[in-house]
Amino acid sequence: MFLIMKGLKVIGFDADDTLWVNEDYYRNTEKRYAGLLAEFGEEKAILDSLFSTEMGNLELFGYGIKPFIISMIENAIRISEGKVSTTILSEIIAMGREMMKMPIQLLPGVKEVLADLSSKYRLIVATKGDLLDQERKLQLSSLAGYFHHIEIMSHKTNETYSELLGHLGISPEEFLMIGNSMRSDILPPYELGCYAIHVPYELTWQYEMDVESIPENHRFKKVDQLTDVLNIIR
Repeated sequence: MFLIMKGLKVIGFDADDTLWVNEDYYRNTEKRYAGLLAEFGEEKAILDSLFSTEMGNLELFGYGIKPFIISMIENAIRISEGKVSTTILSEIIAMGREMMKMPIQLLPGVKEVLADLSSKYRLIVATKGDLLDQERKLQLSSLAGYFHHIEIMSHKTNETYSELLGHLGISPEEFLMIGNSMRSDILPPYELGCYAIHVPYELTWQYEMDVESIPENHRFKKVDQLTDVLNIIR
């Protein structure tokens, strides 16, 4: 089924886990983290505590690897009751550094989709996270040339999407957002009256999953992979 978007001018793409792999690195690091702290509890308890710590820090520190490192260190001190060694804390910092240096692995069909749509619409990146890290990933991805604008948000809310539309000088019905997160990429622009296409990724951060879905309709579609987008935009 096609989305009927006669006035569409701009298409926004999320970056992490929409254009390139991201969540896998967090999951792998969490596994190693739990192993480092095994003397202080079971893996599930350690990771549940870590998620709780991340949620407590979210409003102040935002998203990305740097807040993740801070939360890992804070959580290690808490669950160990201050007994965690400086050696383990140093290893946690080193794991964060490794994450910051991971190569960019594009998801299947990304360049094909961007090449096709960039000939018909203005494309932008609308993503959240740490400014320096997202700029680094975009540069290494070799995708920057497809985009007219890069928007790195501290949070993705109705308000920040509304500000983005104002900056772009377009109305909601002229904008389509594509991404893997219902909470961050789909619901806010959809609630503003924009079009939205959900492209789920096989791994999703727990925080991004705790929302209800939307029944498919003339403004919202869910696809299995990014290349499917080319079959529903006309």
